[in-house]
Amino acid sequence: MIAFAAALLLLTQTGPTGSSVVVTFETGASTGSVMVALYNSEAAYEGGPAVANLAIPASGPVVARFENLPAGDYAVKAFHDVNGDGRMNTNPFGMPTEPYAFSNNAVGNMGPARWDRARFPVSGETAQTITLR
Repeated sequence: MIAFAAALLLLTQTGPTGSSVVVTFETGASTGSVMVALYNSEAAYEGGPAVANLAIPASGPVVARFENLPAGDYAVKAFHDVNGDGRMNTNPFGMPTEPYAFSNNAVGNMGPARWDRARFPVSGETAQTITLR
C-alpha cells in the first residue's frame, strides 16, 4: 500500500507520460550531424544532464523525435557539427564557429539563450522548427 501511494505521488508530480517532442531543423549544410540535447529543467539546461541526446545526419531531413516524455516544460540546445568531429568548434575567444540554436529560436545575449526564453510546454505531441545559425 505504501509503495502504491509513493508511485501515485510520483506520477502526480511528473505528469503523465506519452508526450512527444518533434523538432525539425533548418540548416544550410548537408555535411556532418546535428547534435541535439533535450532538457526538462532550468538546472539541467544550465549545466546538468540532458534528458536525451541525439546525433542526426545532416544529409537529409533533420528531424529529432523524443518519445514517452512526461508532460512539462522542456528546452532544446543544438549545434550543427559540420566537420564531424563530435564537438562544437569555437574561435580563440570561445565564440562558436559552427551553427547553433535553441528551442523557440531563442537568442542569447553574450552566451546561450536563457531557460525562460528557450523553454516550451509539452503535453501530447509538440512540434518545433528551429533554424541553425
